[in-house]
Amino acid sequence: MNNNGEVMTAKFETFKTLHAEGNTFVIPNAWDAGSARILTHLGFPALATTSAGYAFSVGRRDATAGLSRDEVLLNAKTIVEATDLPVSADLEDGFGRTPDACAETIRQACDIGLVGGTIEDTTGDAANPIIDMQLSVERIQAAVEAKQDRPFLLTARAENFSYGRPDLDDTIKRLQAFEAVGADVLYAPDLPDLNAIRTVCASISKPVNVVMGLSGGQYTVSELADAGVTRISVGGSFARAAWGAMIRAAEEVRDHGTFTYAQDAIPDAQISRLMSDEKRR
Repeated sequence: MNNNGEVMTAKFETFKTLHAEGNTFVIPNAWDAGSARILTHLGFPALATTSAGYAFSVGRRDATAGLSRDEVLLNAKTIVEATDLPVSADLEDGFGRTPDACAETIRQACDIGLVGGTIEDTTGDAANPIIDMQLSVERIQAAVEAKQDRPFLLTARAENFSYGRPDLDDTIKRLQAFEAVGADVLYAPDLPDLNAIRTVCASISKPVNVVMGLSGGQYTVSELADAGVTRISVGGSFARAAWGAMIRAAEEVRDHGTFTYAQDAIPDAQISRLMSDEKRR
């Protein structure tokens, strides 16, 4: 697919419009080109990538995978090329502690045709998992500066609740600081309940992303919209659902010697058509 300036600008404008005030949309997370094509065919308006889903597909754990910038961006590039939808990437911690590392990640993300991406405030150190506030803000500011005049929406993530620090006040302060230096979307994974989600949305003026399909409460799109959420992602949960179906099929064969799982499998002709459809939508 041609990712020239006009194409990227059109995708960016579409993506930006989806984040307009009062709108709520689901952005599912693809982990490879095949899942991207299927999700495109199903009519979603944009796609995200998932570091967890990609890590599983190459036989690694997400949290300890040590995925490099090069391989994550290469995976994201295959997803960009498999769809005509806007794609936002899971860029983990920016692939480096320094603001310069985050800025370079954003520049490379723009160069491969991504029109959005997320940066986390995590250290990778279980004993001290969250980067201090000042450095976290400097990292997001550097990422914002790197995307100036580029068609790219930056999402800043505050990871307290994902790493055993259930401090809503600090999480909101971080999101507000990220907003102040120019982040386009704010995101705090694993918020404990709908009231916390509502409080976050009321505390900032930029669009808020919430992830569903993981642990914790399960809310409908309508409930999240009423709470003020703009964007709903699914993280690695679609990938885990696919792996779950494969495991159940394999266990049936191993334990019972039967093959009834095939009744629920997508027909070969249908998936072949999805994978070869040039128009994709």
